[in-house]
Amino acid sequence: MSSSSPSPRRVAIVGATGAVGREMVDVLHRRSFPVAELGLFASERSAGRTVETPFGEKTLVAFDVEKVKGYDIVLLAVSGDFAKAHAPAIAAGGALVIDNSSAFRYDDNVPLIVPEINAHAMGDAKLIANPNCTTAIAVVALGPLHKAFGLKRVIVSTYQATSGAGAEGMAELEEQTRNQLDGKPVTNSVFRHPIPFNLIPQIDAFQENGYTKEEMKVTWETRKILEIPDLPVSCTAVRIPTYRAHSEAITVETLTPVTPDAARAALADAPGVVVKDVPADGVYPMPLNATGQFDVEVGRIRTSLIFGDHGLDLFVCGDQLLKGAALNAVQIAELSL
Repeated sequence: MSSSSPSPRRVAIVGATGAVGREMVDVLHRRSFPVAELGLFASERSAGRTVETPFGEKTLVAFDVEKVKGYDIVLLAVSGDFAKAHAPAIAAGGALVIDNSSAFRYDDNVPLIVPEINAHAMGDAKLIANPNCTTAIAVVALGPLHKAFGLKRVIVSTYQATSGAGAEGMAELEEQTRNQLDGKPVTNSVFRHPIPFNLIPQIDAFQENGYTKEEMKVTWETRKILEIPDLPVSCTAVRIPTYRAHSEAITVETLTPVTPDAARAALADAPGVVVKDVPADGVYPMPLNATGQFDVEVGRIRTSLIFGDHGLDLFVCGDQLLKGAALNAVQIAELSL
């Protein structure tokens, strides 16, 4: 954000009633984004309903491309199909469109941005893709390590909160946990299996190579954001019974020698990172602490027993609805100020 006061912008949020859409409203306020006017767009069934926001009471409006085109910045918290159908037209009307879906992430002509890492890639594009939540959290830690030591390969195991499936996912965790504790039947509709007291090693559909789409998103998007098109990245993505904030165990092999102390120093200087790494005192990243926080927590930094002085193991936690979605989108909008 520039040091001089930027002129206020007309901001629209499409998909304003979902978990990410609601979080976007809150983040705009928390970061004092210069909002001249806030338009909240939703489905026909929600239209006309009023909602309380930090910007005052707002009435939800049924989505219409022509109505949205008048805004300066349009944040999309919608499905990929919806984004494909409408985002290009909105951008063509002059608005900066920041899409939270996967619709445009792999399009060579659409920048995929995590502002702390590759803000330069935004250029003057009018359509910007917001990364997958897991990737966004990972690259905030991987970017500084790559800059300092070079990345040769990356192995990720994720522990992803139910918030990754939206408000419905969190509601299913809560309701079914109560049912299980009360001895009532536990049914699942959002997740493929019951989530209370369980782990599900599947997020999204399986691909021909045996990985899920979620796991491949981490590979594809990390390569694009870090601008290392051939970087070997392997991911195992697991859904766990927590509300929000994703956790990731990451192993890296580096191009140049690295020590835990050198890695801590590089990460401590990096924007968007907070180093939580005093294991003897029980200080390390945890979803409970990362929830509601803008920064990504990084800790458990140690020399890899596999890659020796060219490797690290670390643990990362970040709020899936914030850095993994709404916060990153608003930070991209800030780049335009």
